Amino acid sequence: MKRLFNEHEARKVLDLNGNWQFKLDSENVGESQGWQNGLTNGETVIVPSCFNNELRLLNYEGCAWYEKKFKTNGGTLCFEFGSVMTKADVWLDGKWIGEHYGAFTQFELIVNDVSAGEHTLIVRADSRLDALSFPQRYTDWFNYGGIARDVYLNELKGISILSNHIENELSDDLKSAKVNAVIELYNANSTSTTSNVSVTVGDTVIYNEAVSLDGYEKKTIVTPNIVLDNIELWSTKSPRLYTVVAKTETDDLIDKIGFRKIEVKEGNILLNGKSIELLGVNRHEEHPDWGFAFPSKLMKKDIDLILDMGCNTVRGSHYPNSRIFVDMLDEKGILLWSEIPMWGCGFSEESLKNEELMERGFNMHKEMVKYYYNHPSIIIWGMHNEIPTYSKNSYPISEKWSKYLRENGGNRLITHASCHPMRDGDMGFDDIICINIYHGWYRYGGYDGNLKDWDKMIEQFDARRKEKGWEDKPVVMSEFGAGALAGFHSHFDTVKWSEEYQRDLIEYTLELFHKTPYMRGTYIWQFANIRTSPSTDLNRVRYFNNKGIVDEYRNPKAAYFKIRELYKRFADEEK
Repeated sequence: MKRLFNEHEARKVLDLNGNWQFKLDSENVGESQGWQNGLTNGETVIVPSCFNNELRLLNYEGCAWYEKKFKTNGGTLCFEFGSVMTKADVWLDGKWIGEHYGAFTQFELIVNDVSAGEHTLIVRADSRLDALSFPQRYTDWFNYGGIARDVYLNELKGISILSNHIENELSDDLKSAKVNAVIELYNANSTSTTSNVSVTVGDTVIYNEAVSLDGYEKKTIVTPNIVLDNIELWSTKSPRLYTVVAKTETDDLIDKIGFRKIEVKEGNILLNGKSIELLGVNRHEEHPDWGFAFPSKLMKKDIDLILDMGCNTVRGSHYPNSRIFVDMLDEKGILLWSEIPMWGCGFSEESLKNEELMERGFNMHKEMVKYYYNHPSIIIWGMHNEIPTYSKNSYPISEKWSKYLRENGGNRLITHASCHPMRDGDMGFDDIICINIYHGWYRYGGYDGNLKDWDKMIEQFDARRKEKGWEDKPVVMSEFGAGALAGFHSHFDTVKWSEEYQRDLIEYTLELFHKTPYMRGTYIWQFANIRTSPSTDLNRVRYFNNKGIVDEYRNPKAAYFKIRELYKRFADEEK
């Protein structure tokens, strides 16, 4: 997959990005008409891309077909997809080789005994939303379709490495780490094969043994623990990364890790034993010209702006962000909250009882953990956002998902974002309590919709957390803010949609949260304006969520400069 470094040196990897043939299938008749055998009368598009960014296709929701011809040496091939929106079916030379559901995590399909020469890869991308979809139809972002991230072809030889997690546990003094590797191996040969398998972390070999697999067998091995002494910690100030190299006699897999400890204690969030206030923004990986096929150059610009504002953390709302973006966060020492695309109002109390739908969500957590495990910047796993957690139907979901993430997700904090803080029944499963409220912008039951509602809410929730015995759980304001139309100004501080109103609301809330003892972090909604769907009844001006601190083209609004002033002052006070 596209990273800031090469994942392979021994393995031959073919880049399948670039020109593909493309054809819409609005009636979903392509398979019955044999399109899997090759497209006729298609047009050329560039992959990765989102088809909604093409002329006249903005509101298209449905199936689209893609064709790519390529040459290979043959043998065992592994097709690697970064993201297909939302359901993918894949054919090789007219033969169906697999499917995948879920738009924001990568997946691989392995095919054996492929002949050398030219072949045809066909992908059907289906962006339709229904009762079983993640997200549901009612959602506050635009559900683009297409092959939105990179596509690669891997030629596998002998015993190959599919994934490698480095589990680590720091000593109490944070000077050493007990580490082991969880390695997923696959034998690309049709006959039993033995190969030496080694794993190196930095300059230290932590595993070096012979492993045997039957033909086409897949096996996961867990290496013995080994202690690494005198480690350098990864932190926001010094993001030290260690290169990890897993090797067999015919393959390799390269990654980077960092050693750090995140925990909560007595109402504080501790990074490497030191209290930290989370100063952040919510960020959608979306752009009106690119959709979810977000260019890496623009990722760097976003990070530069986020750092300039004084942020130390980003929430990847509301889905796993590109691996290369997370690599950038690892390198810069920016903390990340990663979650699955389970957004609020779209998930009704009734939908939470649908076992098939909830199993899809559970599988998305498994994939997020699988592909993002080694990233030190990820300190929070988010289970879901604004679902009806006042309902008894949400309780078993939060119980199951939090248990899985705690047991399998490494050293991370578990949470969900709640817009029902006074009646949420699932906060007991969280390490940190995260609240989404928009006083001063929306009206809520029992509140008048003005800034003073914040003071009342803070007092009321303080009483509830004490009543529930949650005093040791830090509270983070995970969403708050106001919309502003870029360039709209007013001398009157009560005029909504003006840049001044947004700036003043954010200033008031940031100052208030910062001085509230039980609050230990803020994620402003949101970093940049995003396109939203005209098919919902949210009535967004311009069909954009305009709460961005910068507009959709990254031009700053007045709030940007106020946030920079406050976040940098808060960081100085934390020293």
